[in-house]
Amino acid sequence: MTRGADNASCKVQRALLVALLTLVVALVTAGNAVAAAPVVVVDPGHDRLANLRTEPIGPGSATRKIFDGGGTHGVVTGIREPDLTLAVSLRLRELLRRAGVRVVMTRSRTAGKSMGNIARARIANRAHAGLFLRVHADGAASRDARGTHTLTPALHAGWTDDVYRSSRRAARLVQAELVRALGFPDRGLQERSDYTGFNWADVPAILVELGFMTNPTEDRALARSAVRQRAAVGLCRGTLRFLRLPPGRCGP
Repeated sequence: MTRGADNASCKVQRALLVALLTLVVALVTAGNAVAAAPVVVVDPGHDRLANLRTEPIGPGSATRKIFDGGGTHGVVTGIREPDLTLAVSLRLRELLRRAGVRVVMTRSRTAGKSMGNIARARIANRAHAGLFLRVHADGAASRDARGTHTLTPALHAGWTDDVYRSSRRAARLVQAELVRALGFPDRGLQERSDYTGFNWADVPAILVELGFMTNPTEDRALARSAVRQRAAVGLCRGTLRFLRLPPGRCGP
């Protein structure tokens, strides 16, 4: 082999080595970016069937509550809460993913008997979620009851003291964005000590009540695709604010 051919071969080898190193760096960088992406567990309330089994309200508690009473339904439209919450949650999942957030769903279809709230909380705990976001809609005996509100864990030593402050912050930010998006009356925040899904969560946890399905105005509104999309955008923006990410990633 001539010296010229030898030099050409060395140049090719060096070029291949540089290309290989560049690819390795790119793969490592991409892997680190995925690993660093925050995780949100989205929990669409209820399922097709209620579940009347019981479970401890908190770790070590003798007080027990049923797994799931089944939810409410639209007083005018007849739409069931599990179907509404899933429709909004699937839209939210897409928005969060586009914003660079990893999303874990507690369910992605309405098909069977509802799981317990301990099971829901454990999904969030195993995922090391930055936020456990529970999506519901409300019901009341009076058709006049209206508005959006967000529930958050009450302070309880050994159960919620590790997530109390962060959950309050998440609730405040999500509630503000959701009210802005939907335009329903602002019913504010409410602390709950009796929510099993809160008491078993080791990560920040909130539960949003989009509106009252027992109110004709809000029931009709929540049946509309455009309003469901607005709800998803509001939830997304509030979640990103809590995660200290730009809320504009959710879209207008």
